[in-house]
Amino acid sequence: MKLSVIIPAFNEQDRLPATLTEAYAWLIANIDGGFEIVVVDDGSSDATSARVGALINDMPELRLLQQPQNRGKGAAVRRGMLESHGQVCLFMDADHATHVREVAKVLPKIAAGADVVVASRQHPDSDIAQHQSWLREHMGQGFNLLMRMMVGLHMPDTQCGFKAFTASAARAIFSRQKLDGFSFDVEVLFLANALGLTTVEIPVRWVNEPNSKVRMLLDPLKMFVDLMRIRRLHRSDPSI
Repeated sequence: MKLSVIIPAFNEQDRLPATLTEAYAWLIANIDGGFEIVVVDDGSSDATSARVGALINDMPELRLLQQPQNRGKGAAVRRGMLESHGQVCLFMDADHATHVREVAKVLPKIAAGADVVVASRQHPDSDIAQHQSWLREHMGQGFNLLMRMMVGLHMPDTQCGFKAFTASAARAIFSRQKLDGFSFDVEVLFLANALGLTTVEIPVRWVNEPNSKVRMLLDPLKMFVDLMRIRRLHRSDPSI
C-alpha cells in the first residue's frame, strides 16, 4: 500500500527541515509499498516553503502545496488529504511530537479492516515522554468533556495530531469536512462515526513540543464555538 504522509505547516522554517529529514530516512528504510510526503504550507510568512523546496531534489517523494493565505490547520490537512495519492493517508505534526515510526502500528490496523486509525495519548499503553504543562493538560481535559457532551464522541483523546485513513475514508470524510481551525479533529471523527466507518485507537510515544502553535486564550474559545457548529454544519447531509 502506498502511504501518503501529510504535514500541515505554518511558519515552521526552524522545525520542519529536521522533521522531514528524519521522517524521510525512516520511511525509505521501512515502507515497502512506496510513499509520498505532502507538506501543506498554510500561508507562512517565513521561509517554510523555501526550506521545503531546498529538500525536494534530494527527496523525490516530497511534495509542497502552498495555501495563498493562512486559513488554519483544518484547511491545510483537508487540502493535503484531498490531493494525496496514497492508499493510506496519514497526517502528522511538523514538530514530530508523534514520530512517523508510529506508522508501524497503523498499517496492521488498516490491513485488518480499520478505516480510520487514531493515535491516543490517553491509551493505557501510550508512552508520554514529556508532558504538557499542568494548565494545557487540564484545558485539554476540559475540552474533551465539552466535546463528549456537545458532539457525542466518547473518545479520550481527539486532538493528538496523528491520524490515518484509507483513501476511500479520507475522500468521504474530507470532502465533507468544513472547519478550518484546531477543532477539525473532532469534526473528522464525528464524520467517521456518522458515516459508519471503523475507527481504531492506538497507543503512541509522544513528546510535548513546548513551542505549540495553539494560543492559550484565543484558540480554546474558537474551538468551543466550533464544537457548537459541528452538528449544524452536517445536519443537511443525507448520508449522515
